Amino acid sequence: MDKLFHLKENGTTVRTELLAGLTTFMTMAYIIALNPNLLTGFGSEGAELWNGVFLATCIASAIGTASMAFLANKPFVMAPGMGLNSFFAVVVANIAAMTGLTYLQSFRSALVIIFIEGVVFLVLSALNVREKIVEAIPMGVRLGIGPSIGLMLMNIGFGSNVGVYSETGGPFYAMRDFFGALTAAFARDSMGSGYAVMVLTVVTMFVGLFLIVALDHRKVKGAVLYGMVAASVVYWIGEAVFLRVNPFESLKTASFVPPFRDMAATTLFQLDFAGIAQVGWFTLITLVITFCIIDMFDTIGTLVGTASRANMLDENGNMPKMKEALLSDAVGTLAGAFTGTSTVTTFVESASGVEAGGRTGLTALTAAVLFLLCIFIAPIAAIIPAAATSSALIYVGILMLSNLKKIDFDDLSQLLPVAVMLITMPISGSIGHGIGLALICYTVIKLCTGKAREISVLTYVLSAIFLVKFFLAV
Repeated sequence: MDKLFHLKENGTTVRTELLAGLTTFMTMAYIIALNPNLLTGFGSEGAELWNGVFLATCIASAIGTASMAFLANKPFVMAPGMGLNSFFAVVVANIAAMTGLTYLQSFRSALVIIFIEGVVFLVLSALNVREKIVEAIPMGVRLGIGPSIGLMLMNIGFGSNVGVYSETGGPFYAMRDFFGALTAAFARDSMGSGYAVMVLTVVTMFVGLFLIVALDHRKVKGAVLYGMVAASVVYWIGEAVFLRVNPFESLKTASFVPPFRDMAATTLFQLDFAGIAQVGWFTLITLVITFCIIDMFDTIGTLVGTASRANMLDENGNMPKMKEALLSDAVGTLAGAFTGTSTVTTFVESASGVEAGGRTGLTALTAAVLFLLCIFIAPIAAIIPAAATSSALIYVGILMLSNLKKIDFDDLSQLLPVAVMLITMPISGSIGHGIGLALICYTVIKLCTGKAREISVLTYVLSAIFLVKFFLAV
């Protein structure tokens, strides 16, 4: 193991790496069920397609993550990107409306877009173009990516990661609807029967968070993982005692047999080039560019931000083996196209494994193996309560704010782009859009202050691309 992943060189051990991989996997296990839900209208398109996308999610995530482990030796885990999968579902619906194809046919047609995106990324990564793009991001903006992702993680933890529904509607979120309510009575009346679930959710989140902090203070390895497990136990006990619900009820009827036949019939190597041709070349090119821009900067932002937190950047702010990491991203995207899911990208939740001590590809390989195991044990992964994963997301998000101290607050060309990025990422939910807006702000400030020569040509180009992306073409 040491020869393969250079554990001693990176100051880590097999145990630490395994715990880190398990930690990352647990914080992002929700994607296994959520991705097929989003891409198939929460099962409305039929069980066969849902099963196909479910297996594609596990397999493509494992392939992409294993590539990251062996090519780049980095602890980053990959899966179908949130935001990109929702956009993919919208594209599928639009293709169906434009062409009259069925949803399944449109789905297969949209996979061609993901395939082309993967090929483009493979070529750009091999030619070091994507690496040059990373280097074109100004140092101040790079330093702000980590804290911005941290706020995004906290927003996910307090918000979209945990939604409570009831007869009065929903989703209701902890920060907006619980802590944001004028009074407890108002929150209770608004949420109806969901109020009890919300109280249990909030208690679970903070129990897990404070326990992680306490364990980390005592230098306990795997503090994040142990905190999540303890939070899960608290939630399960709360469900059984206070809500009168069996937290393991779903396991009684769960199937542990992988639906490979459904995957072969619906998504596996089912790219429909004839179908996508019906939307027109201009639309196809526009869609490919859109997916490429969002995925490229989401991946770059996650890699740079997480690597910065783990002290994996060199003195110039660059991550060693960035090319290999970006190649792994391209491999994951191609695997997604061939198996049947939207763009596979580096997950921001990888930060939880890094915080647990993960420093090498063994962390990623551990998560990859767990993704493959989920083909057989998905029902078990599904019972991990979202409130427990929120504890980890909030904790890691808080820690990622530390990079703010490296930013020169007296230099507006650094401060303004970072401030914009800090608010853009959590609100928009897009790392790429946050970086794009920060680049535009940086370029404009330099131009307005007579420092145009300090801007590289590629930075000008990137800023122009995002201007077009936001206001004109796509």
